[in-house]
Amino acid sequence: PIVILKDVASNAVLPIWVGVYEANAIALEIEKVSTPRPMTHDLIKNLLLGLHTSVHKVVVSDLKDDTFYALIWIEQDGQLISIDSRPSDALALALRLDCPIYVEEQVLKSSKFASITSEKVASEELRKWLENLNDEDLGRYKM
Repeated sequence: PIVILKDVASNAVLPIWVGVYEANAIALEIEKVSTPRPMTHDLIKNLLLGLHTSVHKVVVSDLKDDTFYALIWIEQDGQLISIDSRPSDALALALRLDCPIYVEEQVLKSSKFASITSEKVASEELRKWLENLNDEDLGRYKM
């Protein structure tokens, strides 16, 4: 599965490969599907809220060796603390807590897919691009 992030200020988009379970966690929240018991990201949300800690923002912060990295910025007692995270987990948590999602500019620029724009995302061209991805393209980024 691929999550596509779009820059609200430009036409840039960033596709991020995620695991099946993480994609499901993201999709459940986007679709507002309730589960009978808390999922992992719901548990993390409940823990943070119970500890009176808020998530200030999440940032896709780096791209090293074809692997995306993210930071979850939490705020407790007026102090900001960054926590290393996989982007998929950071996104799933951000959606549950309705906090902003950012991508560092150098990550967007260094991505192999930086030339993809939202016009392509909204068009038939993206569908064709996704259908024509080969194993080499998919293997470049690690989950």
